[in-house]
Amino acid sequence: MRTSRDSLFRFTRLCSVTCVSSHWACAALRWGSISMAVPWSRCWRSSTGAAVLLDWCCGFSRRAFARAASGGGRTESSTAATQVLFRQGPVYNFNKPMTIARHRTRCLYTTPRVCCSIRSDTKLKDPFSLAQKDLQNLYEDIKKQLLVSKAELKALCDYYFDGKGKAFRPMIVILMARACNVHSNKEGVLLPAQRSIAMISEMIHTASLVHDDVIDDSDTRRGKNTINQVWGERKAILAGDFILSAASMALARIGDTTVVSVLSQVIEDLVRGEFMQLGSKENENERFKHYLEKTFKKTASLIANSCKAVSILVNSDPEVHEIAYQYGRNVGIAFQLVDDILDFTSSANRLGKPSAADLKLGLATGPVLFACQQFPELHAMIMRRFSSDGDVDRAWQYVLKSDGVEQTNYLAQHYCQEAIRQISRLRPSTERDALIRLTELVLRRDK
Repeated sequence: MRTSRDSLFRFTRLCSVTCVSSHWACAALRWGSISMAVPWSRCWRSSTGAAVLLDWCCGFSRRAFARAASGGGRTESSTAATQVLFRQGPVYNFNKPMTIARHRTRCLYTTPRVCCSIRSDTKLKDPFSLAQKDLQNLYEDIKKQLLVSKAELKALCDYYFDGKGKAFRPMIVILMARACNVHSNKEGVLLPAQRSIAMISEMIHTASLVHDDVIDDSDTRRGKNTINQVWGERKAILAGDFILSAASMALARIGDTTVVSVLSQVIEDLVRGEFMQLGSKENENERFKHYLEKTFKKTASLIANSCKAVSILVNSDPEVHEIAYQYGRNVGIAFQLVDDILDFTSSANRLGKPSAADLKLGLATGPVLFACQQFPELHAMIMRRFSSDGDVDRAWQYVLKSDGVEQTNYLAQHYCQEAIRQISRLRPSTERDALIRLTELVLRRDK
């Protein structure tokens, strides 16, 4: 633990030397102080564990962290260019951290109070209530996009668009659009194309759920039978394809090639993420990085790129696009981390799907990967995807005996902190504050 904390404080000194925004140093200090309460030494046996988490939670390069931990001095190139290694943009290359100049780290609008804490003394607007008016006829509008003459296909496509979903993704997109509009002096008026992107995000998400249920052979979704259970796998696949094609047509009608390119990345990430879920890694550090990258592609990419798309429609500044993207990315990953926690802590009735579903599918999520550090017996189970008799029950018990759930929740908190830091760079607005409040709701949700 002493070695880990010493490395973290060396990292804060590196931040100050290279003139990084004080938020980075603050994040590292918070990390070090909280780690005394939560034993991070259990998370990884190797010294690279802290670097992996810093790389993912803060976007800080493992190479830079290693240099800080070893006490290495500044090179001429780092002095001249003030090089700080961050990951940015929609494509994440773990082996090639990017270099950005000092001016790229500045805040567009300084609001340090909300950057340092998830909870604020100010009463922030409830995000769902704030977006309710714009989402009022969302599902009816989606059904109009899916208008077909064949009754059975229409019933298939309308099955999940019954208005009983959380509309979590469209709500974020609506609020981000209005926040970006205020920031760009557009008085927060929602553009028709921005609302279309909110609708498209829900259509892509629902199509992915239909396909996921076929792949996982799921029998319940949102508290009712899945499409593949009611109509069969073949028709379910076709229904998912049809919803996706209707979303693509709606996207083309927006008429912005950059927006089309950004949202097309979501489809690629969904497919790649599904393939990543089929595999695992032998090395523990590689396994966790694999899990987080898969989480981004399957869950966070849609939110991140949808937020970026609505910002593109109203503002030409790449920094604003990146703020929207990074907020969506961090909230999306935190949302999935909490979802993985609920698989162990919430009942099937509240989830709307069976609990321990991930273990039964052979998936090692955050709580399991953290628990593996305390119970090495889990390693063999992870590699055989919990396929032996009794594996699921034993793994469940190991997770409950460990602090895997607590560690995963702590990691989700750090992603929410980064989401707050990003969105706080926009001009103050009711919608921006609602997006800050949303991070707290993500962490507190129980279904």
